[in-house]
Amino acid sequence: MIRLGVTGGIGSGKSLVCALFAQLGIPVLSADDIAKDIMRNDGDVRRELLRLFGDAAFSADGSLDRPYIASKVFSNKPLQRKLNAVVHPRVEKELDRQLAELEGSGARVGIVEAALIYEAGYDRRLDAVIVIDAKKRERLRRIVERDNASPSEVLKRMDAQWSAARKLAKADYVVRNDGSKEDLERNVRFLYTLFSHLIPEGS
Repeated sequence: MIRLGVTGGIGSGKSLVCALFAQLGIPVLSADDIAKDIMRNDGDVRRELLRLFGDAAFSADGSLDRPYIASKVFSNKPLQRKLNAVVHPRVEKELDRQLAELEGSGARVGIVEAALIYEAGYDRRLDAVIVIDAKKRERLRRIVERDNASPSEVLKRMDAQWSAARKLAKADYVVRNDGSKEDLERNVRFLYTLFSHLIPEGS
């Protein structure tokens, strides 16, 4: 099975690209969804989050207060590293397990969607990484509209990730996402055809 990563800066459109791949029948694993589940349900992780962030890490109903945690880590690099040290190893272990399960089920291609593929070093476990990119002003506009956030808040979140240039320098494939949706769909279909033919059916 070919193991692909899809990543890109905040607002680049990686989730949309993964949704298009999923429509074409390629299974997609979301590192963010796995992280949410771990932070919500893993008792050891919850205790670490309480230690790092205090009682405010969780709402009154016991659910994780992600906006609060995000507001803390985006302006505090040492705290961000501590959070990643708690969550990332568990996410990677679960991704490995689910990828092996996909391969065992006969999947020919599997995709991992993750914002921090390079930052976490998970690219070493993948066959190739697709970086989704768009102009910074377009990414900023999308996130301001999507999250009802201020431009300054979004820029802090952008600065907490690797720069687009740094990701593009490491990318195996690049998909631009500041054109039309039809252009994006065409590029995704091209990559789908390419990867589908790298492993013939029945191999």
